[in-house]
Amino acid sequence: MEPTAGKSTGDILIIEDSPTQSAQLRHILETNGYRVISAGNGKEALALIPGQKPSLIISDIIMPGLDGYELCRRIKEREDCRDIPVILLTSLSDPHDVIRGLECGADNFITKPCNEEHLLSRVRHLLENRNPCQVEARSGLEIHFAGERYCITADRRQILDLLLCTYETAIQKNNELIRAQNELNSLNKQLETANRELEAFNYTVSHDLRSPLTNISGYCQVLLELHADTLDLNCVDYIQEIFQATHRMNDLIGDLMEFSRLNHQELKRQEVNLSAIARIIAAELQTKDKQRRVDFKIGEGIIGNGDSRLLHLVLVNLLGNAWKYTGRKESAEIEFGVMEAAGKQVYFVRDNGAGFDMTEAHRLFGTFQRLHTKLEFEGTGIGLATVQRIIQRHGGTIWGEGEIGKGATFYFSLEPEP
Repeated sequence: MEPTAGKSTGDILIIEDSPTQSAQLRHILETNGYRVISAGNGKEALALIPGQKPSLIISDIIMPGLDGYELCRRIKEREDCRDIPVILLTSLSDPHDVIRGLECGADNFITKPCNEEHLLSRVRHLLENRNPCQVEARSGLEIHFAGERYCITADRRQILDLLLCTYETAIQKNNELIRAQNELNSLNKQLETANRELEAFNYTVSHDLRSPLTNISGYCQVLLELHADTLDLNCVDYIQEIFQATHRMNDLIGDLMEFSRLNHQELKRQEVNLSAIARIIAAELQTKDKQRRVDFKIGEGIIGNGDSRLLHLVLVNLLGNAWKYTGRKESAEIEFGVMEAAGKQVYFVRDNGAGFDMTEAHRLFGTFQRLHTKLEFEGTGIGLATVQRIIQRHGGTIWGEGEIGKGATFYFSLEPEP
């Protein structure tokens, strides 16, 4: 609370309930030769002003007890201190800030966080142009703004200073937005270029890998068909393992190529009968493994708006996962349905299979992230990442819930076509 030694420009009173903000303002002002005193709230400031007689007051607006507007109003109402210029710290995010500043007689605004150059410029201006002899109590000018009535007591010079300050701040904010927009545009272009290069690389590598795989797979078939009877059993097992590994690798490459194409494919949105798609996929799964007994429950008349081919791929992955992870259940159940949540349609695929640990849920949609080992369940770790990208391209969200040994449910939403 003691004034700090410096230039003979009078003391500047800082009223700020945040010690950090107060210390920052004090540092800027003292570094530039001003003497500073401080108060932590409006009540403390009102008690301090008569004895200290500051030449300038800088006050935060949002404070406990008296806010900055009411504090400024009381200062301007007092005969012994109405001539002291008052700067209010504000975000200037609302036009009412300016009107309320005029109403309470504020002389200037400074936006938070403080720009040192603007702060010092306004402090110098107010100290150099202060003329106590011209200050007198004025009757209010009544105005209406946004359906509310205000009584403006500021004089013409205060009004002009405040409006120029507001205009200067608006220009500053606009320039900052322009710079930020330019930086964002530049970063977006760099990101688009990087994504194109990454996806082109992914596609090229995936495509080029298939050629040697085809040769390896072909030679394995030739060896098994023509020379199986002359090879010992261990050799036959090794060749069969190589042959199966090439198929797994081929599936992974196919998934990667599909994944890399998703961003380039144009969405052809239309009303899609998801129930019909789900029934077709369920029939295909049952045809592949006729030994299994799975109870499919598919809701009737479930419609979604989106690209039919991509939504088909979503259900292929989700229903395929449900089929895979219920593989060890004697009485497997897989359900596809829809419900309403927060006013939106939410689709779901539910099963009573292996489930997963919810503490690992954050890994569900990562590329090559698998919550089960390959010995437990086969897979490439691309499927759910593909599903998530498709859902995001449709403006929706996807999440999963599960419990080990009790199954899993995957929910997804689709934004309607604009």
